[in-house]
Amino acid sequence: MPVTDPIADFLTRIRNANQVKHEKVDMPASKLKEELAGVLKGEGYIRNYKRIENRKQGFLRIYLKYDEKNDGIISGLKRESKPGCRVYKKCEDLPRVLGGLGILVVSTSKGIMTGRQAKKERVGGEILCSVW
Repeated sequence: MPVTDPIADFLTRIRNANQVKHEKVDMPASKLKEELAGVLKGEGYIRNYKRIENRKQGFLRIYLKYDEKNDGIISGLKRESKPGCRVYKKCEDLPRVLGGLGILVVSTSKGIMTGRQAKKERVGGEILCSVW
C-alpha cells in the first residue's frame, strides 16, 4: 500500500520504535529520509543510520539513542508541513522549538538543514518537522 506522506511515516516509525525501546527501526529508503536521518544524527538524536540495498528501493535502518535510564533521547516529533497544508517561512520568521531546546528541520534551496543553520545561511523554506 503506497504511503501518501513519507515524512510523516518516517517520524511515526521512529516515534513508535522509541516508545517501545527498540534498538533500531527499518523503513523504505529515499534520499529525503536519508537527509532527515543525517540531520537527526548530526544533532545527536539518533546513534547512526545506514541504507541497506535490496532488489527494490532498499531500506533505511535507523539506530535509536537512549540515555543511562533507558529513556529515549527523542521525547517528541511533530510533522509541521503536511501535503494538504504546506508551511513556508522566511529565515527571519523561523520559530524556535521549546525555546531552543529542540530543532526545526527545514527543506531549503541548499538542502535539508536545521532551523539554526537556515538562519545562519540566511535561507528560508518549507518547515518539515520539529524534534525535541
